[in-house]
Amino acid sequence: MSLGERMRHIAIVGSGPAGYYTAEAALKTFGDEVRVDVFDLLPVPYGLIRTGVAPDHQSIKGVARRYEKTALTENVRFVGNIAIGRDIEVAQLQELYDAVVLATGAPKDRELGLPGDDLDNVFGSAAFVGWYNGHPEFAALNPDLSGDTAVVIGMGNVALDVARMLAKKESEFAGSDIVGHALDALLASKIERIVILGRRGPHQIMMTPKELGELGQLDHAAPHVSRSDLPDEAEDAMLEPGQRKSVTLLREYAATPEHIRAEKRIAIEFAFFAQPGALIGDGKVEAVEIEHTELIKGRAVGTGEIERIPASLVISCIGYRTAPIPGVPFDTRAGRFANDEGRILQGLYCVGWARRGPSGTIGTNRPDGANIVAQIAADIAEGTLGNGGKKGREGFDEFAAAKGLDIVTFKDWKKIEQAESAAARQGAPREKFVDVEAMIKALG
Repeated sequence: MSLGERMRHIAIVGSGPAGYYTAEAALKTFGDEVRVDVFDLLPVPYGLIRTGVAPDHQSIKGVARRYEKTALTENVRFVGNIAIGRDIEVAQLQELYDAVVLATGAPKDRELGLPGDDLDNVFGSAAFVGWYNGHPEFAALNPDLSGDTAVVIGMGNVALDVARMLAKKESEFAGSDIVGHALDALLASKIERIVILGRRGPHQIMMTPKELGELGQLDHAAPHVSRSDLPDEAEDAMLEPGQRKSVTLLREYAATPEHIRAEKRIAIEFAFFAQPGALIGDGKVEAVEIEHTELIKGRAVGTGEIERIPASLVISCIGYRTAPIPGVPFDTRAGRFANDEGRILQGLYCVGWARRGPSGTIGTNRPDGANIVAQIAADIAEGTLGNGGKKGREGFDEFAAAKGLDIVTFKDWKKIEQAESAAARQGAPREKFVDVEAMIKALG
């Protein structure tokens, strides 16, 4: 039986990059012989693009225009405001659709797992980034920025984003879509020292040159790197080109004259070879206890030298985890769905961070989506997904009507987007709604 003899129905759970790249690939593969429903917990699409990408990186957020092109086709429908596992189970989706693809990303923080990580004013990056990006789950986070020292644990781009947000002055937020409550709090911040903590050295950072270079362009903050932490310059030749550029930037920061750094109000200090061991405080965090390390065969090994770094705020940027879904096999250790190259169970797949963990760039999700659709096509051809005939979109609409579920379509989202644009402060592209009720209210 050819693919064209029956309409195929695909449900994608998650409307971020992985979800829409998968929808795009489905259209290219099946053409008019497919209907794709893209589900999301929120009434608004784009996932990571909306609530994960730094608000001052508008050029990166611009990739949403590509997803909109896919979303506006008749074969693809956005189904917002639907919680999988609460409003409908994955097994029920499988009864309605030929294939179900989980593209839920990795929205949860990897646990720090240190004594004292439950102290007040200690946050994971998913929560802190969600706070300044207006994610409804984290809008009420209310971090205390009245102290003078913030410690950011991690040596990746998210750590750089967090440090940059903490260090900017008002004019440097121009053109960004940082939400108003976070902007007000950051502009009132008393933080004067930001320590970026990493257990290994400069050659092991996961920071890209663009993001690292932005720290050197801040108006009233300066990066500080100790020359003693830098390896012999000849060793840089072994690095990949991008990594070499990043280390070159660190060398430039280390070479900056002290009197120039002293002119900036905020110091952004790179603390290499520092393994956090505990967070110290009485109810609220006051310090981070670290053990100095050395590299032995690429591994960070403690030296026994202990130090305490004062900290009024701690943000852990050590990675993310996928949120488990009832009834779906989960790899707890890896923090993602248990899968074999994207296959979870018959007719159930995963893609993006939900498949491989939090690695790669936004663009990495495009070939990932294409590969999953190729697997679906192969399973259809082999007959493992049956002969079609499932109800798909029509069946879900019947289910939603019976349960009284109010879905938000892409047309509805455009009304929300228009309202956010109309509410924007001068120079900003939008002022995001930070709670679901306000989003729904904007629909009229």
